[in-house]
Amino acid sequence: MELLVTEKGDVLKENHVSFREREKQREKEEEIEKEQLKRERSSPFNRWAQFNLEHGKKLMRFAMKYPQAQAILFFLVDHMDEYNAVMCSYKVFQELFEISKPTVTRAIKVLKEHGLIAVLKSGSSNIYAINDKVFWKSWGNNLRYSKFPANVVLSLSEQDKEYQAHFKNLQTTKHKEVSAKDEQ
Repeated sequence: MELLVTEKGDVLKENHVSFREREKQREKEEEIEKEQLKRERSSPFNRWAQFNLEHGKKLMRFAMKYPQAQAILFFLVDHMDEYNAVMCSYKVFQELFEISKPTVTRAIKVLKEHGLIAVLKSGSSNIYAINDKVFWKSWGNNLRYSKFPANVVLSLSEQDKEYQAHFKNLQTTKHKEVSAKDEQ
């Protein structure tokens, strides 16, 4: 149904509203959207990933044989977005798990060979797509897109010295999430 917004509106026609009425409608819609977003952010389920139990035995054997690859997989699952993707460098894995670059390379290769991740390229960056038949964070209809946003995990040590200087007093731990709250 088409909506017609005019200076006065027409009470006899439900799709003819005044500018003021439409403004009130929009304010109410925005308030509803803000409430929904607030509920989603405060939900105890906003940090959940789902796991297909059909892969349980395979993953238990995998964890025993490749513990470093399993740790990287769980890191990726923890940081993936609702499209099952995350972008980060090898340096992040090296620092987080205190392992060498060749160890990271082997772990990523093992994860790919076992079909647990796909590695997509964006220039020289890696985007890790976690197998949605094993782990996922949203409904499956988001997974068909080849163009998607991704969470990006950066290592401070990889950044320019100039940029690092801004954070010289920042206390860090092996793994720390820093997020800014939206001002709304």
